[in-house]
Amino acid sequence: MITSHKPTYQKSPFREYFNILSDADKGSRDSKEFGSILILTLVEEIGEMARAYLAEHGRKKTNLAAQRDETYEQELGDILVSILRFARVKNINLHDRIMYSLEKIKGRQIAPKT
Repeated sequence: MITSHKPTYQKSPFREYFNILSDADKGSRDSKEFGSILILTLVEEIGEMARAYLAEHGRKKTNLAAQRDETYEQELGDILVSILRFARVKNINLHDRIMYSLEKIKGRQIAPKT
């Protein structure tokens, strides 16, 4: 009997997104360099969001090229998808990571760093 191995993200609140990305990344996920490509994509998307935000709200309001590009809200979506793709490829449970980070924030409120 052959049993299929289900990745841990199947039990994640992010599973719907991961399933869509699984189809989108078919074939490239196995590349040794895919994780590196996703990290570079994330950095690029963060830069694009910063540029769009500064074009609308910051010191770069005269940057007409940035204003014609996607909004910072749209770029934030691209960042989230980049993070989801990386987590899926590296089999990282994002729910656990988010809860860990939220606990750190709560801990800082209780006992701030001095």
